[in-house]
Amino acid sequence: MKLIINGETVDVPDKISVVEELLHHYELMDRVVMVELNKEVIDHADHKTQAIGENDSIQLVQFVGGG
Repeated sequence: MKLIINGETVDVPDKISVVEELLHHYELMDRVVMVELNKEVIDHADHKTQAIGENDSIQLVQFVGGG
C-alpha cells in the first residue's frame, strides 16, 4: 500500500490497516509520537482503531528531549 508519510511516498505492507500497526512497522510504539492523518490529529486512544488506506497522508512527529 502506498502512503504519504512526512511528505514522502512510501510503500508499506498491505496488512497494515490501522495507525497502531503503522507505528509498530516503524518501531515507534515505545516513543511519544503525534499522528496526523489527512490533516486531522489522531488521539492516542484511537490508534488501535483508526483505519488508514491507500494514498493517505500521514505526519509522524516525535518529541525529543534534550538540554
